[in-house]
Amino acid sequence: MKLTLIAAVLAVAVTSVTAAHAVEFKSVGANPLVAYNAPSEKARKVYVVPRGMPVEIILTQNGWSKVRDAVGDLFWLEAKGLIAKRSVVVIAPSARLHASAEESAPLVATVDKGVLLDLVAPVAGGWVKLKHRDGVVGFAKVGEVWGD
Repeated sequence: MKLTLIAAVLAVAVTSVTAAHAVEFKSVGANPLVAYNAPSEKARKVYVVPRGMPVEIILTQNGWSKVRDAVGDLFWLEAKGLIAKRSVVVIAPSARLHASAEESAPLVATVDKGVLLDLVAPVAGGWVKLKHRDGVVGFAKVGEVWGD
């Protein structure tokens, strides 16, 4: 009986921790945003985040979001400047976009590091479906991009 109760408590605790650590991504909207080192326009300006850039939401409070970028830097952005439309950034030296989610599928494009792509479909089987601003759609390996 004790062992069953302990197992049940551990299962609930693991589920709660997993739910609490779900990753949420958003993208910078139509206008670039100023990144601050604290949640205030009076804080030190860190840099300007370009439109479309994906960010991981760490915390949102009082109209500000603490976010992480693709290189792991943490900063604050005004939450109203973030949108739900998802994009990713290429983090590999180049991302290979394939016609389907298979290594042997024909190559439709090669995209350089730092290029932003629209997320068309979420991760499935280690692949993500993406769209380049020129209209090319293809599948890349998850490890080649960030923000998915």
